[in-house]
Amino acid sequence: MALKIKPQDNRSNQPNANKGTFGTNRQYNQVQGNKGAQKNPNRKG
Repeated sequence: MALKIKPQDNRSNQPNANKGTFGTNRQYNQVQGNKGAQKNPNRKG
């Protein structure tokens, strides 16, 4: 069961990629969105 995302933690979690640790920061991932898909040169649009 995933932990709930607390709105008061947004400011600190959004720029935090958690580099060097296992797992991901869900708020950071949501901020990044589909950046990888947009930068993919093979993507047909």
